[in-house]
Amino acid sequence: MVDKDDLRQQMIDAFEGADYPINSPMDLVPALPQGPGTKFESGDFSMTAMELNTKLGGGEFPYDSAEEFVDDVMAQLEDQDLI
Repeated sequence: MVDKDDLRQQMIDAFEGADYPINSPMDLVPALPQGPGTKFESGDFSMTAMELNTKLGGGEFPYDSAEEFVDDVMAQLEDQDLI
């Protein structure tokens, strides 16, 4: 079972180093500890940043904070029944 709070915090920790506002997914890459291979895992959920980018919609850029971006990512993951 996925711990959504833990997953959300992993993403915030990974994305908070980006230079906000961000205008595209590429703006996030320099902030990621292992670049696009940065992995987010909780329970039976495991996905890299690159996989998130390909499986989810383009998002509603720009985002002004990591929290705003991650909230949108989490909503998309829930909408697609991935978490």
